[in-house]
Amino acid sequence: MTVADIGAGEGYYTIRLSQRVGKQGRVLAQDIVPAVRDKLAERVNRERLDNVSVKLGQPGNPMLPHKSFDRVLLVHMYHEIAAPYEFLWHLHPALRTGGRVIIVDADRPTKDHGTPPLLLQCEMEAVGFRLVEFHQTAFAGGYFAAYDAGGKRPTPDRIKPCALRKPAN
Repeated sequence: MTVADIGAGEGYYTIRLSQRVGKQGRVLAQDIVPAVRDKLAERVNRERLDNVSVKLGQPGNPMLPHKSFDRVLLVHMYHEIAAPYEFLWHLHPALRTGGRVIIVDADRPTKDHGTPPLLLQCEMEAVGFRLVEFHQTAFAGGYFAAYDAGGKRPTPDRIKPCALRKPAN
């Protein structure tokens, strides 16, 4: 399995994913902050995680190769994305057939470091993702949502923004 850990930060999930996918699998850890990426790259090198690559992304583009991932994880970071339609539009082609985007976030307003599930659903569908699994979690009022790229990816000018998104205060 090939997995991308988007917004990997210090690598909490990256390290665990490396063990989970094993020697035959691959993990790509991505962050948009160069110093954070560099620190994670040092950790990956120090811990000799040969199945992990570390890459710098852009705020509106995770810079992932096309048709390369079975899973793309966004754990407690979706609410940080300033331009979700642009980001998701660039993310869509990175999934392999049968691949999924897994989002874990808190069910609260974006200004309070969360993403309401209805807003997430609307934004994902607007860019051509299809919900395949959703679970409320027992911890911190959060949820787990899985999407595939089964919908049609519109051209950027055809994306219809969601009315639910309100500016952060």
